[in-house]
Amino acid sequence: MTAFADIDTPAVLVDLDVAEANVSRFQAYCDLHGFRNRPHIKTHKLPVLAKLQTAAGAAGITCQKISEAEAMIAEGGVTDVLLTYNIVGSAKLARLRALAGRVRLSVVADSGEVVKGLGAAFADAPDPLTVLVECDTGAHRCGVASPAAARDLALEIEATDGLRFGGLMTYPPVGGTAAVQAFMVEATGLCEAAGLPVERISSGGAPDMWRAHEAPIVTEYRTGTYVYNDRSLVERGVCTWADCALTVLATVVSVPAPDRAVIDAGTKVLTSDLLGLDGHGHVLGRPDLRIDQLSEEHGRLVADGPVGLRVGDRVRIVPNHCCVVSNMVDSVVAVRGERIEGPLAVAARGQVR
Repeated sequence: MTAFADIDTPAVLVDLDVAEANVSRFQAYCDLHGFRNRPHIKTHKLPVLAKLQTAAGAAGITCQKISEAEAMIAEGGVTDVLLTYNIVGSAKLARLRALAGRVRLSVVADSGEVVKGLGAAFADAPDPLTVLVECDTGAHRCGVASPAAARDLALEIEATDGLRFGGLMTYPPVGGTAAVQAFMVEATGLCEAAGLPVERISSGGAPDMWRAHEAPIVTEYRTGTYVYNDRSLVERGVCTWADCALTVLATVVSVPAPDRAVIDAGTKVLTSDLLGLDGHGHVLGRPDLRIDQLSEEHGRLVADGPVGLRVGDRVRIVPNHCCVVSNMVDSVVAVRGERIEGPLAVAARGQVR
């Protein structure tokens, strides 16, 4: 491939210049406000970008699943991993034990059942496993429901052979920064009164990443989407279209009506994620077009007037949610502006266990 015309579509493009600028910008923000950056690699799933993030100053990486961490470590350069997912079941616990021998590892738990499983797996480990208590600060996904429950689980972790209490973690809802501060201040006070220092408080979320400093009790911040950005973040005012490093290149395969065209990218590339938005992506340079409908292999573009497209034309689309798009393809095409760098294998694609 030497030109965009040589790229077979549908293709996922990553502009490395834009990604590098995004990484530098947020790292500088973290440094300015004095908290650690721990990026979530589920967005890009690329070891080369994980290395870029740590080289820029990130304290380590965040992974959701053990297999993601395994893929990152296999390529080298990653030395510190936080797994922000309850690890349940003997097979996963055995893999977690093996992983702990290869990297500085910490995990989360939000129940005694999860703590017991971790303790059984690490009871005879040479070094205790660091466990953070996951707290529900309003997202109502996982997490203990109150500061008192956080203290109680922290005490259980500290009393379990093979484990050590490492702090508190949360994934708040959009707009939840103030709630994080309030919850964590109370939980920290209860833990310290019980004789447990809280050495680490981890929060995250791309939509509120530029407000992270408004919860000064937080010591580290996790965000993944910032490396690429996407339509959902543009619509929230977090970034601009120029900050979007990941785009989908698609070809017009049919123009069956003056106000309608069909492209070769459907749910298997753009995904079905709406995130509360109208339509399935933003066509760069053509704000008059809407991607109003997707099937597996087809995307429908419509306009209030003529679409102005012909069969064979190409469009670049900023997807609603870039993280899911990364998991849809075996490789992405790295570019720098109009220059093609070549393919990058998505090492952690499909790593969901």
